[in-house]
Amino acid sequence: MAYFSETRDCFDPQLLGKMQSQILSSPYLAANNLTGDFVGTRGFSIVFNRAGVVQVVKDFPAFGPYVETLLDPSCNAFYLNPLILSGGSRVDPHIDRSLRAYCKTVDTPLQVSVLYVEVPGDLKGGELLLWQGKRQVGRVKPQTNKLVRFQGDLSHEVTGVAATVTGRRLSLVCEQYDLEPDALAQIPGYRIEGQRKRYV
Repeated sequence: MAYFSETRDCFDPQLLGKMQSQILSSPYLAANNLTGDFVGTRGFSIVFNRAGVVQVVKDFPAFGPYVETLLDPSCNAFYLNPLILSGGSRVDPHIDRSLRAYCKTVDTPLQVSVLYVEVPGDLKGGELLLWQGKRQVGRVKPQTNKLVRFQGDLSHEVTGVAATVTGRRLSLVCEQYDLEPDALAQIPGYRIEGQRKRYV
């Protein structure tokens, strides 16, 4: 992977519809529990290891094809989160290290995967920008059913969504980590995180 890759038409459109319904109907969906970089966004998060994949698929069956086919076989810990941006939302520049909430020594993910589940036809903004240091190495225009994979050590942001946009930009994001045994032991096998809460 040279910084990032893009693949279109990854899944059956009916499956995307099921993903959308499962996310929007989830009792965990709320204002984002992520850092202050995620301005005006909604979502929830699922932390799991390889053994936890079974529980993810059981509780979120529509996510099954995503986690069963797109997880890197060399990775052993994951941070999965549906992410919704609407008019006025943005994500400021940051580097993913979400598992540091459990282990302070965790480095960046090996890779990050983003599946665009729903992209409004009138979307203005909402592009994914990728940076290596101060050099921009990628600019991705969201498109429904497009999968993006990028190096986990890249700084990235989502440009502001215009206030006039009527729909929502819905993606399913997964940070994928290759952890040493000591660090992996500190990561939950399966845990759902919502706004200011953790659900076991």
